[in-house]
Amino acid sequence: MNKQTTTIYDVAKKAEVSMATVSRVVNDNPNVKPSTRKKVLEVIEQLDYRPNAVARGLASKKTTTVGVIIPDISNAFFASLALGVDDIATMYKYNIGLANSNGDAQKELIVFNTLLAKQMDGIIFMGRRITDKMREGFSRTYIPIVLAGTIDSNKKIPSVNINYKLASKDATSLLASHDNKKIAFISGPLIDPINKQRLKGYKAALLENYLSYSKDLIFETNYNFEEGKKLAKRIKNIEATACYVTDDELAIGLMNGLLDLGVAIPEKIEIITSNNSALTEFARPRISSIKQSLYDLGAVSMRLLTKLMNKEEVEKRNVILPYNIEEKGSTKKI
Repeated sequence: MNKQTTTIYDVAKKAEVSMATVSRVVNDNPNVKPSTRKKVLEVIEQLDYRPNAVARGLASKKTTTVGVIIPDISNAFFASLALGVDDIATMYKYNIGLANSNGDAQKELIVFNTLLAKQMDGIIFMGRRITDKMREGFSRTYIPIVLAGTIDSNKKIPSVNINYKLASKDATSLLASHDNKKIAFISGPLIDPINKQRLKGYKAALLENYLSYSKDLIFETNYNFEEGKKLAKRIKNIEATACYVTDDELAIGLMNGLLDLGVAIPEKIEIITSNNSALTEFARPRISSIKQSLYDLGAVSMRLLTKLMNKEEVEKRNVILPYNIEEKGSTKKI
C-alpha cells in the first residue's frame, strides 16, 4: 500500500481494532493493552503509516508546530539562535517550521502569513527590525509570538535579548582603555533598533572616556563579509586605531581587508565585534568580542514560547541575558 494513501482506517482494519484504539497508540495513551499496542505498532510499521499532522491539528486545535522566521540562515548569529530553538522544541515535542526571509520586509510578511495559514501554535521572530506592516500582522493574530535577538521599541511583544547598549558601551570602553583616540563604529543599517542601541552605547563610552564624537568615524553598511572588506581602505585612510563592529561576518571582512592592505592587527588597528559566533574563532587572529550565548538566546526564546502557548505563568515577558567581553587576538593585551 502506498504510504501516502495509508489512513488510520487502513491500520485499524489490518490490526482488527477500532480507529480510536489506533489513535490512542499513536498518541501514546496508556489506556491500551500491551499486546494490542504491540500489534498496532507492528501494523503501523508494515504499512509505513504517518499520522496526518494537519488532521490531528484540526481535531485538537493544535499542530505542535512552531514557526521560526529568520532573516538570513547563512549568518552564524541566526544559525546559532535557531539551533537553541530547535533543541528546546524537540525537548517539548514541538516541530519547527523554518522560514528564511532574506532580510526582505515584503518576503518577511509573506512567510509570516504562510506560517499562520499552516496553523502554527506559536512563532519565534528573528527579524532585524519590526516594520509597521509586520507589527499589524502580529496584532491581528491570536497565537503567541516571541522575539529572539530582536528589539520591540514598544516593549509589548515578549522577547529575549542582551542589553545591547551597555554591551556596546563596555566594548568601546575597552578599546578606549587601550589609549585609542579614534575608534570607528561599523554597523549594519542604523534603522535597525539593535544598532540604534549599540550606537547609543558607543557614544556613552566616548563621553565617559573624554573622547569626541565624530560622524566621520561612523560607518553604516550591510551585514556581510564583502561589505566589511570594502570598508578596509576607508578605515585605514581616516587613521582609526580601533573599530567596534556590530556583526561578526562584517568584522572578519574588515579584518581581512586591512590585512590585505598590510595593516597589522592588533598592533595598528584593534577590532572588537558583537556576537562571539564560531566565526570569531575561525579567524586569524581570533577576534575579540562581546560574548553572549547565542544558543541560550534561542533556547530561552523557545522555552518562553512554550510557556505562552500552554498558558503557563510567565515571570518575565522581556528577558535580558548576561554577557561579558572576551579578549582574543584582535585586541592588545594591556
